[in-house]
Amino acid sequence: MVVPRVGRLVATGDPWDRYRLLGPDGAVVDAVSVFFADLEAAGRSAATLRSYGMDLLRWFRFLWATGVPWDRATRTEAREFSLLLQVAPKPVRPHWRHPEQITEVVAVVHSTNGQYAPSVRAHSETVLRSFYDFHRDSGTGPVLNPFPLERGRRSQRAYAHHTPMEPHRGERAGLYRPKVPIRIPRAIPDEEFNEIFAQLPSHRDRALVAFYVSTGARASELLSVTQRDVDPGRQLITVVRKGSGATQELPASSDAFVWLRLYQVEMEGLLPVGRRQPLWWTLRRPFRPLTYHAAHRMFERVNRDAGTSATLHALRHTAAYHMAEDPALPLTDVQFVLGHAQLTTTQLYLTPRKEDVIRRVLAHHAEQT
Repeated sequence: MVVPRVGRLVATGDPWDRYRLLGPDGAVVDAVSVFFADLEAAGRSAATLRSYGMDLLRWFRFLWATGVPWDRATRTEAREFSLLLQVAPKPVRPHWRHPEQITEVVAVVHSTNGQYAPSVRAHSETVLRSFYDFHRDSGTGPVLNPFPLERGRRSQRAYAHHTPMEPHRGERAGLYRPKVPIRIPRAIPDEEFNEIFAQLPSHRDRALVAFYVSTGARASELLSVTQRDVDPGRQLITVVRKGSGATQELPASSDAFVWLRLYQVEMEGLLPVGRRQPLWWTLRRPFRPLTYHAAHRMFERVNRDAGTSATLHALRHTAAYHMAEDPALPLTDVQFVLGHAQLTTTQLYLTPRKEDVIRRVLAHHAEQT
């Protein structure tokens, strides 16, 4: 089966209508626009709208390929789409300099590499179920949701047999929602981090990685920093939290500010200067504010040159792991720096690294022999 890359999600820049889903003919999909308006009225962020829009675009491309209207979709289409995500590889996005190179994406390929992660499929199921719930309640969609709740939970009252002393789990699981394994934070070993840092080609990249590994900020949070948010005198950098939107000052290492100053001196006279101007820019002309995808590709190239497999988000795990290992640093301070709403999330970083466990167990076996 071939699913053409038709339709697209576009950012309008209009605060009243931030994103629009366009069909194969370039027309706006009104059902998605109404759903987005409801999300915006509920106070959802632009990042949430984009995330929902990408899941809806994937679903609508499947419907356009099969010729089924969105309001005539049944559980059969939902089941086939859920099966498709389990075996289909992730589409290869064309480079922005050469958008004409890839026109179609083969949706079913007998390959085990590059497939959708369980977390992506679970998020897609939640978004699509919410989309059809909204239109069912509004009277504009099918009466039966193509993505229903699990059979054993639809007729039960929520939390009917829940023990108050235990956490809630799985009460709203969808029928086609995959089980998402608990991801253990992966910290980068010191030797591997040194190899990665040695391959960084510019002062900008060294400053970025140094800030990531010392502040524990998320990738999007650090990239949204403006020039007024840097305070080298107090060794603080101010970020906007991804979830709450609150501003927070994060302490960073002195090395990070040294690399930042070298980057600023190197690009002096080439980049716009102003308190509201972005701090991070591309290195190629025409200069543009650095985006998450550009930083992600940069880190992928560095990993390829260093022969490692670390991710950009692993730098946040590395910072959290080193802070949690310090006995002089309370876990509540680590929670505050990482911006976690629950202390149980921060406690995940107390899980020992696989390399450390193997080393200690091998040393134990050596002592026994």
